[in-house]
Amino acid sequence: MIDGFGRSIDYLRISVTDRCNFRCTYCMPEMQSFLPQPDLLSYDEITTLVGRFINHGIRKIRLTGGEPLVRRDIAVLINALGQHVKNGDLEELTMTTNGSRLAQFAPILAAAGMKRINVSLDTLDPDQFKRISRGGNLDTVLNGIQAAKAHGLDIKINMVALKGENEDALIPMVNFCAQNGFDLTLIETMPLGAGVSDREANYISLDAFTAPVREHFSLHALAHKSAGPARYWRVEPLGLRLGLITPMSHNFCDQCNRIRLTTDGKIYMCLGSELHVDLRRALREGTPSHVDTLLQTALRLKPQRHEFENQFAQPDLRLKRHMNATGG
Repeated sequence: MIDGFGRSIDYLRISVTDRCNFRCTYCMPEMQSFLPQPDLLSYDEITTLVGRFINHGIRKIRLTGGEPLVRRDIAVLINALGQHVKNGDLEELTMTTNGSRLAQFAPILAAAGMKRINVSLDTLDPDQFKRISRGGNLDTVLNGIQAAKAHGLDIKINMVALKGENEDALIPMVNFCAQNGFDLTLIETMPLGAGVSDREANYISLDAFTAPVREHFSLHALAHKSAGPARYWRVEPLGLRLGLITPMSHNFCDQCNRIRLTTDGKIYMCLGSELHVDLRRALREGTPSHVDTLLQTALRLKPQRHEFENQFAQPDLRLKRHMNATGG
């Protein structure tokens, strides 16, 4: 799939649920409502769509949420998609999770052919973690991470940079990841979602956030490239691979290779745009060929770049949907 700006689209992120057992302050309001079950794509519908996407050139899939592991019987979908990895149709199946259910699901993920996962973890301080996640238990997450490591999964920690919230947590996180052989990716917060407060107050560029790392260690640019938008650095003498995702301070849209399937079956061509097509309706009322036509329409809708900078400056332009609705 090639979009209108010549970018090759081979990476699909699937939000399997908008529900989560955390309420992270930068992701959603504390009192959040969720979609009713009939509005969600069934596992059969997701697997049908994945087959069409593979036919159109998708080679990498990431399962996201909300928290994907809270959806009932999620192992059914994981195993079904894992077959595409085992037969060579997909190069990679991965997941982003908050880690709270990894102790239970780590062997299932490994058996399905997952080689690596991303775990969202913004601090190693239990009180700070509980405050940011609004009630999460840090020990449960850390135990899950160790279970995933024990089952041979490569682990990347995703840490959202929050001004005045977790700047002091960066150096401990750097050391923790280096000691355990995990990659670390830092992410700038984005102006997504109505009812999420302190967007502007919590924003900090990664140039500023990583200043303590540059004071204590040496950073060397790496040519390494993952399926996502991170730029990578080697932190020496720790040997840590550090990724930086900078939607606000260093735009990376010219290399975008991603589309997103929401839990209710919409394809969003950009995290920062409301432009979408509705594949659920096509599945339930149309035919598979209608899905193919909509995918080509979606390619034409993909914008050249997001407008997050303008949305920070003009809150009335801000997208109403939250991150859990679209998937990370």
